[in-house]
Amino acid sequence: MPNRTAVAALVTCAAMLAATGCSSSFGSGSKTTQDTSSKQHLTILIGSSGDAETKAVKDAAAAWAKQSGNTVTVELAKDLNQQLTQSFAGNRPPDVFYVPSDLFANYARGGSLYAYGDQIKDTSDFAAGLRSSFTYNGKLVCLPKDTSTLALAVNTDLWKKAGLTDQDYPTTWAQLKTVAAKLTKGKVTGLVANDSYTRLGVFMKEAGGWITNADQTKMTADTSQNAQALDYVSSLLKAGSLKYAKQVDTGWGGEAFGKGLAAMTIEGNWLTGAMKLDYPNIKYKAVPLPAGPAGKGTLAFSTCWGVAKASSHRTAAVDLVKYLTTSTQQLKFADAFGVMPSRTSALSGYAQKEPAAKAWADATAYAQGPVTIAGFDKVLGQFDTGIQSLPNGEVKKILADLQSNGEQVLAKGD
Repeated sequence: MPNRTAVAALVTCAAMLAATGCSSSFGSGSKTTQDTSSKQHLTILIGSSGDAETKAVKDAAAAWAKQSGNTVTVELAKDLNQQLTQSFAGNRPPDVFYVPSDLFANYARGGSLYAYGDQIKDTSDFAAGLRSSFTYNGKLVCLPKDTSTLALAVNTDLWKKAGLTDQDYPTTWAQLKTVAAKLTKGKVTGLVANDSYTRLGVFMKEAGGWITNADQTKMTADTSQNAQALDYVSSLLKAGSLKYAKQVDTGWGGEAFGKGLAAMTIEGNWLTGAMKLDYPNIKYKAVPLPAGPAGKGTLAFSTCWGVAKASSHRTAAVDLVKYLTTSTQQLKFADAFGVMPSRTSALSGYAQKEPAAKAWADATAYAQGPVTIAGFDKVLGQFDTGIQSLPNGEVKKILADLQSNGEQVLAKGD
């Protein structure tokens, strides 16, 4: 049993990792004894979008286990970041796990991740933008498992009932405002979305703004472009044609859309898996998000397959990741729960096989990646709180706070 000082250090690291990437010897795994036996048991921890994704990962893990002679347990996290933080601090991490791009730098700086990128022969098949999201100190640490973008999902039955046709799909902010108002009737809200920058940030991009500059060395939050975007969101909320998912008693935009409470939602291509599994009777179409004053815009998301540096099964874990990231397996995941392959060779096949996902696939050409600065997750959490205060919150203050909070993190450096 560790002494009180060690326990205090563990608790402090657990509390600080999400904010600062707490770097210490705990969980570094540099001296971890490696298991070289022919039969090993590995654990995978995932943060799932739903039953379809959970089943797909379990099926893939079982297939690899049968092929390799090892065994695998897939665990579903209730709070992925919290559980990973605690497991790293306690030096008992899962062998393989999801690492969201917006939290990657925290874990990499904390010394918790095993960098296996140099063991992968065909990393060039993964899009450069995705590779950069999971590169730290010049090393590709982990492989992106998939990619997703945002599009506008439209309930086609409600669309027709409102007297709208294919020619009415909105291509501008003004048109989106018009159709959202027309579709809002009774229990149906024209547009429902998550109350987060990970959805509504698309309007910032379409207005010509964003949170940081391209290389993430300077904050660009407090600008007239970003203010124009949040003012537009606020105007929709005031009109009642946009509601946050929680305002219609749902957990996310996809649930509101599936239950017929939203005629439109802003969601990623993971929506297809949820709709197929949970709401198969809802007819819908995904169309590009309407362009803003500066043109088209969407957000890109990815998660990598992390391997714990403290794992005693690193060789087997990397072999498992290689299996999970083959083109064949990525296309199976795409079919099961809607994510797009992170391999460029597989993405072209996906686009041909899934013409209904064209809006999401085409958006990869102009998508904005996430902010991947170590310690920035709390800044973004506070920004979400500001977004949640709309339409009553003061846009100028929300952006000024984001600017100030972000500059403080950048000033600390890495």
